[in-house]
Amino acid sequence: MSHTYEAFVDIKEYVGSQGAASSLIYTDRYEVDALSLEGADEAALSKATGIHPKASEFDVRITRLLK
Repeated sequence: MSHTYEAFVDIKEYVGSQGAASSLIYTDRYEVDALSLEGADEAALSKATGIHPKASEFDVRITRLLK
């Protein structure tokens, strides 16, 4: 049975040239449908990498079961 989970993904993206690169750090919230916590983690990571393809680091937190 599939459940809907709330996931927060911390995203780090480097901007600028390599010598003077600065980083942006932000958090996105997603609602993902999955069969398990591991599946929810993978689904949230997949969504985040699709939306933010230039980001270099992702940290996924599944915070609660919504339904």
